[in-house]
Amino acid sequence: MRGLSFSSTAIAAASLFLSTVLADVDPIVIKGSKFFYKTNGTEFFIKGVAYQQDVGGNGTSSANVNFVDPLTDVAGCTRDIPYLQQLQTNTIRVYAIDPTKSHQECMTMLQNAGIYVVADLSAPNVSINRDSPSWNVELYDRYTSVVDTLAPYSNTLGFFAGNEVSNNVSNVNAIPFVKAAARDMKAYIKSKNYRTIGVGYASDDDATIRVDLEDYLNCGLTEDSIDFFGYNIYSWCGKSSFQTSGYAARTQEFSNYSIPAFFAEYGCNVPEPRLFDETIALYGSQMTPVWSGGIVYEYFQEANNYGLVSVSGDTVSKLADFTALSTQIAKVTPSGVQMASYTPTNTVARDCPATGTSWEAATALPPTPNEQLCSCMVASLSCVAKPGLNDTAISDLFGSACDPKNGQNICAGIANNGTTGSYGAYSGCNATDQLSWAFNAYYQEQKASNSANTDACDFGKAATTKSAASPTGQCSALVNQAGGAAGTGTVTSQPSGTGAITGSGSAPASTSKGAASSVNVPSFIFGLLSLGAYMSAAALVGAGIVLL
Repeated sequence: MRGLSFSSTAIAAASLFLSTVLADVDPIVIKGSKFFYKTNGTEFFIKGVAYQQDVGGNGTSSANVNFVDPLTDVAGCTRDIPYLQQLQTNTIRVYAIDPTKSHQECMTMLQNAGIYVVADLSAPNVSINRDSPSWNVELYDRYTSVVDTLAPYSNTLGFFAGNEVSNNVSNVNAIPFVKAAARDMKAYIKSKNYRTIGVGYASDDDATIRVDLEDYLNCGLTEDSIDFFGYNIYSWCGKSSFQTSGYAARTQEFSNYSIPAFFAEYGCNVPEPRLFDETIALYGSQMTPVWSGGIVYEYFQEANNYGLVSVSGDTVSKLADFTALSTQIAKVTPSGVQMASYTPTNTVARDCPATGTSWEAATALPPTPNEQLCSCMVASLSCVAKPGLNDTAISDLFGSACDPKNGQNICAGIANNGTTGSYGAYSGCNATDQLSWAFNAYYQEQKASNSANTDACDFGKAATTKSAASPTGQCSALVNQAGGAAGTGTVTSQPSGTGAITGSGSAPASTSKGAASSVNVPSFIFGLLSLGAYMSAAALVGAGIVLL
């Protein structure tokens, strides 16, 4: 049942002053498997609330490209922060921000309220797709732009490189791309001389993959692994218990985890209203040695009925869930340790899970996307994709260009397979640039075997020839490391400027800067290219695509 309705007008004036004075909070740091306040060394337990509407949290998907970034909504922050404070909130989770807008006022208000932010790096239309995963320049640009936006604020607690990307055995091949994203964002934060900010992952509670997933993201080199693990868990429903809910078993699983773990979402809403008895357990003596708190899903009432409040304009109505959470959170006083006296005992990373039928994720990770490499590559081609191709056409055309009958490894340079760990040097380029590379690979193959084949760079009028530009300078070094025409090398150097291009033909502009297209490049497997679906789709196009 709904609580009393309060106009936020009266409390807005009291909270508005928060935006006028910047008072940096003590940054949160990681030591071993715990969070601490950097200056006073007190252990930090997350008392969080998910704070964003219409972005597909709680394991759901969203096609809402036009999401509202709550950290740019000054009126909303002014209205809601007092209610978050009533819940003793010290952390909010946001699922998608808009890096093109200012976050100064809301982040300042949150700082003054002692509230930290953990932010997902993706957006509803720019994320790692579990069905056809990739880690490419569009995603890299999106993720780094979020880092650049929030890293300057001392109340930025951390970033999520993915949220429930793999949710069952059939799509764990997407996890290497998430781990590569975490690796690259950690390296980016370091390269920009930002303070150390953790990059983690938020997982669902799928019993068939959860242990292997926990191990995989924690195994191997520290610089390649996540910094913290977020668990979206809804197993404590109604009048349950530490044992019955599975909390005891999950706590045992994470008892020797070498990085912090917390509930990135929690709060089963069956039955309604919620009781939040699990809050007492989460911050109690059985769980605080292992878990660093949790984030309740969610602040805003939506169709899924997880809301703590209902908002209409500047009026906030407390719901029954708000009252229940407020009552329970007031009872908890988690007992932690001081950073100076804490010596981690669980310092050993997990072993990587064996690859097999129940875990088809290679330990080898995709390369770091390199926009300059992609631009240099496109400039060096003689046959390229025409601009303006839609997503469906691009997907179909991959099936045509990369048909194994055109050459056993003709598309090895854009291989993108998280199961086998096979990644071409150009696998981080966007779909159009990779299609150009595939067109050119076929075109060169046909020229070598049959110089009279004038249709080799046509593909149903989707491709065109141009004069290839010879790479020099940094471009030359990058393309050579990439393995030249084969694209099967390893790029170890990072671009340090614009490589010079010489030649009579102008290079078509790489489309790397745009928002990520919904199409992803198929996951090629050497020898047996998994293109059945693409070939079937191409066949349906008929005369629109020339199947060569």
